[in-house]
Amino acid sequence: MRRLLLLRHAKAERPEPDTRDRDRKLTARGRSDAPIIGAYMARHRLIPDLALVSPAVRADETWELVAGAFSKVPRAVRDPRIYNASTGSLAELIGETAGTPTLLIVGHNPGLHDLAVQLIGAGDVEARERIDEKLPTSGLVVIEFAFDDWSRLASSVGRLERFVSPRTIARKPD
Repeated sequence: MRRLLLLRHAKAERPEPDTRDRDRKLTARGRSDAPIIGAYMARHRLIPDLALVSPAVRADETWELVAGAFSKVPRAVRDPRIYNASTGSLAELIGETAGTPTLLIVGHNPGLHDLAVQLIGAGDVEARERIDEKLPTSGLVVIEFAFDDWSRLASSVGRLERFVSPRTIARKPD
């Protein structure tokens, strides 16, 4: 079995005319939301064997805050290909991690949202409908695959295991 965790970066500053998009930092809300997701991941043993992180400041800050919740920080690789990546590019990156049972990608919309929608073929219908609508900042999508080789990744072969955000975590007990 393989497990893919897709985490959209936490809430970031609005774009400014004189600032590169990649340099946008997290807002106060983003800095409070990311540790909530990290704690949730640790509590539910959603710990990646490898984290692929966009080089954008907001994604890197998100990862650092999430990783702080783990007793042992997983290996992380900053990969510039994640920034503005298409679903095809993200699928290629996943394919390069052949020996990784649980993979986390910390990145951006629309790529992560589109990839989640493309890969999910089964799972909770209500959660799937929510994902179809939106992958919010700090949104975590967990997709399971009934194979042991990322080369078999294809459209609609994944099962949505869960979809949470800080807002939904606050509303429901564990």
